[in-house]
Amino acid sequence: MENFIEFDLLWQQIQATSLLEWIAVGFGVTEVLLARKINVLLYPAGIVGILCSSFLLIDAKLYAETLLHGYYLVMSIYGWAMWKNRSASGAGQISKSTIHDQKITWSIALGGWVFLYFALKYFTDSDVPILDAFVSATAWAGMWLLAKRKLENWIWLNVSNLVAIPLLFHKQLILVSFLTLFLFVVAIFGYLDWKKELENRDAKFRTI
Repeated sequence: MENFIEFDLLWQQIQATSLLEWIAVGFGVTEVLLARKINVLLYPAGIVGILCSSFLLIDAKLYAETLLHGYYLVMSIYGWAMWKNRSASGAGQISKSTIHDQKITWSIALGGWVFLYFALKYFTDSDVPILDAFVSATAWAGMWLLAKRKLENWIWLNVSNLVAIPLLFHKQLILVSFLTLFLFVVAIFGYLDWKKELENRDAKFRTI
């Protein structure tokens, strides 16, 4: 009986989901599916989703995630330009992170976490500064790697997703939390697809 009541409450919350949240979710799904297929159109789809999600996050007082979406917007424009430029020049294929890339990635993640935590703790009314900051900082790192077409971007994005799922659910953003769960699953397959692509290219290169 208790489980039925919980499911009924969940269903009511889904039914009460705003049109803006549905739009954000739709474009979020489109973005990650295009990313898995290594399609540059992931960026314009992502930009629409980012703009919609930002309004929802501000209303939920998830300020670090709102700031994260601002970073997403900048990185989406940057990544879009990088991917189109590299496609034209025949460069910018999928690759693994170098030691230098890893140092930058960890600097973004750890530095971002500390900075965002103190900003949220002392300058906002956020009630989840540690988790909000962590989700955003690890996603920052993942988006930087995605723009560089580095395989490890999927790992960092999924670390962010893993913490974001219960956080969004706690904030009553039910549909967005389900979207994030979906993104988590797709990111696993995205990693495997990119890894296979990389291995096939390396095997072909060795036979030449």
